[in-house]
Amino acid sequence: MAAVTVFHTFSSAEAQLAKSRLEAADIPTTILHETSGLSVDCYTVGCGGILVQVPEEYAEDARALLTAPPPPEA
Repeated sequence: MAAVTVFHTFSSAEAQLAKSRLEAADIPTTILHETSGLSVDCYTVGCGGILVQVPEEYAEDARALLTAPPPPEA
């Protein structure tokens, strides 16, 4: 099962938020390069950033979820 990058960031907090949203939708998620590289004010600047990956069969749903506008506040 090949992994596909569905989100790329230099912020560990953004990567964790994306992972949480995907896992809440029952999409298995892996974060790569979160602890490698130089961290400056919570941003990872070495190694090209942090990658959020999902199995290939979930990629389309994962991208749709991450690019959807947030629900309106109640």
